Amino acid sequence: MVLQALALSAHAQEAAPEVITVFGQGQTRQLQKLTSADLAKAVPGASPLKTLEKLPGVSFQSADPFGAYEWSTRFSVRGFNQNQMGFTLDGIPLGDMSYGNNNGLHISRAISSENIRTVNLSQGSGAVGTASTSNLGGTVQFLSMDPSDTMGGTFAQTFGSNSTYRTFARFDTGMLPSDTKIAVSITRHRSDKWKGEGAQDLDQFNSKLVQRFGDNKLSVFYNHSDRKEIDYQDMSLEMTRRLGYKWDNYAPNFQQAVNAARGVYTAGETSIDDAYYQASGLRKDDLAGATLDVKLSESTVLKTTLYHHRNAGQGHWYTPYVATSAAMPISIRTTEYSIGRDGVISDLTWDFGNHTINGGFWAERSLHDVTRNFYAVVDNRDTNSYLSNPFRTDFKQNYITTTTQFYAQDTVSMMDDKLKLNFGFKSPKVAIDSASVIGTRAAGSVVAQKSFLPQVGLNFAVTRDDELFTSLAENMRAFSPGIGGVFSQSQTSFNASSTSLKPETSTSLEAGYRFKRAQISGSIAAYHTEFKDRQLGIANCPAIVGCASTFANVGKVVTNGIEAAAELKLAPQWSLFNSLTYNDSKYKSDYLNNGVVATSGKQVVDAPRLMFNTELSYENEHWFARTNAKFTDKRYYTYLNDASVPNFWLMNLSAGYKLKSVGGLKDVTIQFNVDNLLNKDYFSTIGSNGFSNSDPTGTSQTLLVGAPRQMFLTIGGKI
Repeated sequence: MVLQALALSAHAQEAAPEVITVFGQGQTRQLQKLTSADLAKAVPGASPLKTLEKLPGVSFQSADPFGAYEWSTRFSVRGFNQNQMGFTLDGIPLGDMSYGNNNGLHISRAISSENIRTVNLSQGSGAVGTASTSNLGGTVQFLSMDPSDTMGGTFAQTFGSNSTYRTFARFDTGMLPSDTKIAVSITRHRSDKWKGEGAQDLDQFNSKLVQRFGDNKLSVFYNHSDRKEIDYQDMSLEMTRRLGYKWDNYAPNFQQAVNAARGVYTAGETSIDDAYYQASGLRKDDLAGATLDVKLSESTVLKTTLYHHRNAGQGHWYTPYVATSAAMPISIRTTEYSIGRDGVISDLTWDFGNHTINGGFWAERSLHDVTRNFYAVVDNRDTNSYLSNPFRTDFKQNYITTTTQFYAQDTVSMMDDKLKLNFGFKSPKVAIDSASVIGTRAAGSVVAQKSFLPQVGLNFAVTRDDELFTSLAENMRAFSPGIGGVFSQSQTSFNASSTSLKPETSTSLEAGYRFKRAQISGSIAAYHTEFKDRQLGIANCPAIVGCASTFANVGKVVTNGIEAAAELKLAPQWSLFNSLTYNDSKYKSDYLNNGVVATSGKQVVDAPRLMFNTELSYENEHWFARTNAKFTDKRYYTYLNDASVPNFWLMNLSAGYKLKSVGGLKDVTIQFNVDNLLNKDYFSTIGSNGFSNSDPTGTSQTLLVGAPRQMFLTIGGKI
C-alpha cells in the first residue's frame, strides 16, 4: 500500500503514545495540526513555521538555524508564497508576516515559541471566517497556551553554536479563588551570526489572564518584543563560486568598507555590491487582545475579540551609493516603519437540529508610515539603534487601511453524522488611502472588494476509520500599502494603472482521503488552483537601490499537485514519519517589460516541484530521539527559468533525557539538537532581493546561504 510507505511520525511512548500530528478528521478541507509536543523537540527559539516544514505541501527556508531571521524567512505552501497566505494568533490577524510588514508582525515576535499550544495548517484554503485578506492560499493558525490550573514555574536554558544562549522563564499562578489564572513569561535570546560579524538578539515578555464566569470565559493577553538582527549578505551564484559560501559583509573592518566604496578591492571583490560594511533590522512590538466567550444558550455561543498592535521598526544599510561627505563615501540608509492597528472580530455559532450555523464580522483600522532616510557615518561606532536627525529624506508616506469582512456558513450533518456538508461565503473590503508627505511616490486611494467569495465542502465517513473530503473556495488578496505596495510607484505610473488594477484572486479545489488504523494513520489529497490577476512590481533599478517600481497585471498561474502523509507506529517506542509532495505551479501568461517576457509555461519561482520528508522517532520513559531528513527540489529564481539553485537533502537530530523529579525540580529535561547534521552547503532563501526575468550569468544578488552544522544543548524543568 502506497500510504504505508509514507509514514508520518507520531511521538510514541511506551504506555500511551502521544500523537503529534493530527490529520483533520471530520474536516471538509485538508488540515493538519502540530502540538506543543512537536514544538518542544525543535531547537528552543525556533520559529513555529520551521516545525511545519515536515508537513506535505510546505517549503520553509531561512539563513539562520532558528528560522527567525526575518529578512531570510520564506514560507510557502502549494506554490503560494508567504505574502499570499493568512496567519493568525488566537484568531488575531498577523498580516502576511513579510519583511517590512504593513499590517502585522512575524510569529517569532508575536509570542515566544514556548508559549504556543498548537499550530493548525490548512494547505488549500482557511476557514471562511479567518481574519485575513492575503490568503489566496492556505492559512496558519497559532494558538497560545492558557495559564495552568496549578501554580508553578517553568524554565529552560539553551547554549550552543555561535555563542547562543537563550533563557526562558514562566510563572503560572494556578487557579485563584476568584476563578482567575495568570501566566507571565520572559525570554532573552542572544546569538551571533554563523558567519561574519554581528548579533541576532530578541527580548520578549508574554502574559495571559483567563477568567471564568460560569460557562463563560474571558481571556486577556499582552505581549512585547524587542528584536535586533544583523543581516547576512545577499549572494549570487557567481559570488558564491568566486568568494565562497562563508563570504559576508565587511564588519568589523570599517576601512575595508570605505576602500571598497572608493573602488579599491582587497579581498577578491570585483563590485561595490559584493559586500557592504553592515546592515540590520530593528523591531519593537506591543500586541494586546481580549476575547470574551459567552454561552448565550445551550445551543448558541458568541465569541468577540478586541485587539491592538503597535510597531516601530528600522532597517539599516551602510550604502556606498550615497556619501556622508567628500571625506566619507558611506552613509546609513534606513527604511523606517510604524504600525498602529485596532480591530474587532465577532463570531456567533448556533446549533440548530442537524445544522451548525456560523456568522460574524471582522473590522480593522490600520495606520502605517514608511520613510526613507539617510544618516551620517563617522566611523565604525555601533549604530544598531533607533536613529534620528537624518541629513536627507527621500520619501515619506502615510497610509490608512480600513478592512471589513462579513461571513456566514452552515454545516449540515446527515446520515447519522456520516455526511457533512459545509457551505458559506465571505465579503471582504479593504480600502487604502495614501498620502505622500515627502518625495514623488504615489498618493491616492484604492479599494479591493468582493461581495461574494463562496466556500463549499463535503466530508463523508465511509467507515468509522475512513473518510473522503473535498472543498472548493474562492479567495482574494487585497492590495498592499507600504514599501513594496501599489503606492511605491511614481504618481504618474499609479495614475496610469490604478483604474485597471484588479485584486489578485484564486479558486482552489481539493479532494482527498483520510484513514486511521491501530498502527497507521494518514491522508492523501489532490488539488487544482487557478490564480488570476497576478500583480508584479517591475523594478526600474537594482533592487538594493530601492527606487520606485511599476505595477502591472501579469496574468494567471495554474497549480496542480498531490500530497500524502502518514504516521506509522513501528513499535511501542518507535514511530516513522514521512510526507511527500508533488507540486506543479506554472505561469499561464506572458507580460510586457521592455518587450515580451515569455513566462507562459514556465515554473513559478521558489516553488519546488518535489519535496519528501522522513523522520524516525524513539521515546521511552527517560530517553527520546528524533532524526529527520528532507529533500527539496530545484528552485527557480527567474521568471524565465534560466537560473535556479540545486536540490538538496538536509538532516537534523534531536535527542535527550528526562526525569520526573530531581531535588525540588520536576519534569527535568536535557535536550541536544543538531541542525544540518551532515554540514551540507546549500542555498536556503531565494528571492531575498526579489525575482528577475533572467539571470544567465548568475549575477543576481538575491540568494542566501543556509547555516552549516549547528549544535545546541538545553536544560529545562518545572518548579
